[in-house]
Amino acid sequence: MSKIKPSKGAPYARILGVGGYRPTRVVPNEVILEKIDSSDEWIRSRSGIETRHWASPEETIAAMSIEASGKAIADAGIDAEQIGAVVVSTVSHFSQTPAIATEIADKLGTNKAAAFDISAGCAGFGYGLTLAKGMIVEGSAEYVLVIGVERLSDLTDLEDRATAFLFGDGAGAVVVGPSQEPAIGPTIWGSEGDKAETIKQTVPWDRFRVGDLSALPLDSEGNVKFPAITQEGQAVFRWAVFEMAKVAQQALDAAGISPDDLDVFIPHQANVRIIDSMVKTLKLPEHVTVARDIRTTGNTSAASIPLAMERLLATGEAKSGDTALVIGFGAGLVYAATVVTLP
Repeated sequence: MSKIKPSKGAPYARILGVGGYRPTRVVPNEVILEKIDSSDEWIRSRSGIETRHWASPEETIAAMSIEASGKAIADAGIDAEQIGAVVVSTVSHFSQTPAIATEIADKLGTNKAAAFDISAGCAGFGYGLTLAKGMIVEGSAEYVLVIGVERLSDLTDLEDRATAFLFGDGAGAVVVGPSQEPAIGPTIWGSEGDKAETIKQTVPWDRFRVGDLSALPLDSEGNVKFPAITQEGQAVFRWAVFEMAKVAQQALDAAGISPDDLDVFIPHQANVRIIDSMVKTLKLPEHVTVARDIRTTGNTSAASIPLAMERLLATGEAKSGDTALVIGFGAGLVYAATVVTLP
């Protein structure tokens, strides 16, 4: 017989507050076209993107996260010292250690909250949300702050016609806390590592240690290129359209929700054509509000879902208590989908 006392947490968990931060600089497609052979019409038709936000040197991963988190904490109606854990999903924090989550937890004024980073690409917010739900139900934290934050402009090759127009910067955060009724459904998540080459960093960091820079890619002026994100666009598109619609349907089934029961659909903001294809495949009714934040925010990876959620609530396109399907998918290839009640 075990001598370990059983955990005592809340019966369920829910999102209590949401906040977002978009850098002040707005970058139109015309700026992107300075270095690639393309057109504004082509970019809009292929991705839906009209503008994106790029961070200044002062708008660091930590600074953007703190701004978004402060809004989420206020929206949740709690104090920062009540946060028991801080989970940060990012692929663009360049210091291997310590985790940026520890700095954020300290500057927000939490009371020595557990803090750690995760790397799950564009599915990172879903991964963090699932971890937060587990902590609250298990009892290791009463409130958990989940942050998705990226400075993907630092990892963008502006001469790569396939990706130069895609990425933006920003931070989105939610506070997850106790609930007396189910408000975050079962997560359908997983990975397909055999497809890892379809989205990846161009060169690993350790290539800069060997001293022979001739093996590294060069830009049009002969300078060594900083590592960037590259992808096989068509392969990723086909995977997202055909496979992620199945995952989204599985999340609906696991939550006992039909498309008719949904109020809102918040997919990862990767590409408007992917979003529209998923809407069609899932046969979502006309009344379902669909997030298309990508048009003015671009692809912000882990930040895209909470940023889109925050905007829908701020504009009144979605309202508190709405039932929303959220799904993230990207590099790995990894994915995570669940149904939530909006704060």
